[in-house]
Amino acid sequence: MIHLAIFGMPEWIPILIIVVLLFGAKKLPELARSMGSSVNEFKKGMAEGEKDGKKSASDAKISSDGAPKDH
Repeated sequence: MIHLAIFGMPEWIPILIIVVLLFGAKKLPELARSMGSSVNEFKKGMAEGEKDGKKSASDAKISSDGAPKDH
């Protein structure tokens, strides 16, 4: 059986210490902002992809002679 590792507080503490040591306390807000904007861009891309998927699905319902098919 596969056991999925879920991070608890004891695992996060060393990770946070390493991040602070690597980037420094002054760079952390900038890093957080850039990660937030990356997540927002990813969500926008997913929404556009979903919209394009719905559009292509509706285009597939049109027959080869250009007339819409009956449902």
